[in-house]
Amino acid sequence: MHYFLIYKPYQVLSQFTTLDHKLCLKDILNVPKDVYPVGRLDYDSEGLLLLTNDKSMNHALLHPSFEHARTYWVQVDGQISEAAIHQLSKGVTISVDGKPYLTKKATLQLLPQDIQVPDRNPPIRFRKNIPTSWVSIQLTEGKNRQVRKMFASVGFPVLRLIRAQLGDFTIDQMQPEDCITLTLEQVQKGILR
Repeated sequence: MHYFLIYKPYQVLSQFTTLDHKLCLKDILNVPKDVYPVGRLDYDSEGLLLLTNDKSMNHALLHPSFEHARTYWVQVDGQISEAAIHQLSKGVTISVDGKPYLTKKATLQLLPQDIQVPDRNPPIRFRKNIPTSWVSIQLTEGKNRQVRKMFASVGFPVLRLIRAQLGDFTIDQMQPEDCITLTLEQVQKGILR
């Protein structure tokens, strides 16, 4: 079995087949043909993604009953308020498959404005008179575009979204396109525990 942890860059599909001439994982990685991503990150999101050919990982990592923690660093438009952070931590109602859905409780923390993250290409738009904020949010669920929908629901659109931590693994010391080979034991201890 093979296990890889990658830092998926911005504007790369979380799949090995191209779609609408967009970059995909095969354009940035050289891994065995039977390896696939466990879960996904949107085309316009970046950060940690586990790849494997171990079919048991999908259920173990993605089934909601296991509540595996995922931490995202989110840059939002505007100076986020304590009220918005409190509201997000309690859960907000978003649309999932066209139906209202109340998100589970989340852990949020305001991050320093000078947080060290890799440059994004292309960079986010800069507006001199409108500040941005960085927030860490830890979730134990992963609905489609959930983080973006959550922040939009409290009036703070997402400018940049990075999955910064998956279990015990973080993007520290990693750059977009970096790939780390893991053992089953490392996956079991660092992500599945």
